Amino acid sequence: MSTAPLSAETLKNFRYASTATVSMQMLKRGFRNSSVCGVAPLNPGAARMVGPAYTLRYIPGREDICQPPKPTDPESPQKHSIEHCPAGHVLVVATGEEMRAGTLGDILALRLKVRGVEGVLADGAMRDSPVIGQMAFPVFCAGAAAPPSMNNLHPVAVQEPVGIRGVPVFPGDVIVADSDGAVVVPRHLADEVARDSFEQERLEKFVALRIAKGVPVAGTYPPNDATKAAYQAWIKAGEPTKI
Repeated sequence: MSTAPLSAETLKNFRYASTATVSMQMLKRGFRNSSVCGVAPLNPGAARMVGPAYTLRYIPGREDICQPPKPTDPESPQKHSIEHCPAGHVLVVATGEEMRAGTLGDILALRLKVRGVEGVLADGAMRDSPVIGQMAFPVFCAGAAAPPSMNNLHPVAVQEPVGIRGVPVFPGDVIVADSDGAVVVPRHLADEVARDSFEQERLEKFVALRIAKGVPVAGTYPPNDATKAAYQAWIKAGEPTKI
């Protein structure tokens, strides 16, 4: 488990690459269950998200425990996560895919944004989705729900391993997200996956330029030796947008 920030180089490399590219790099390393399906950004214009995971776990609620909040309530794991999730991290919310209640609303999402948190990834629903959908703050979830979390859920823990729509997430794992969804990268692999994702993305940009000029796919994608040589020449030329 690590709450240390990612290096500037690793962040840059992950932000350059798409989740499609990152998922391919995970597959090359034998990870077939790293992509979180069934979630989408509430604001498509704020979909890019990269950061270490800080986890919050809920269990199904029980009526004698889950009551409307009062100012005198002790700090819950939910409130703890809102105030202690480090800047640059992604708050990962595990609810067991509960869709009858929203875990966060616009006020808590705004608090996370103001504190410098990178974004939110949840397997369940969010409240106030029309407002959050206007924020310049990435919030990925499975849908919307009006009822508050205590209607059906009870927060029990932070910084424990969780499952998000069938994908394991350990605290400190790196979450990479865009409009295609989210990918979970084990922290100890983050630097190399980011490096190789950058290289794959750059190569595919070159390949796309050649395909757009009418070059056939065979020998171009995946590249043969001649294409690889042309690619290196393209890099040396400053990666021009036209070839």
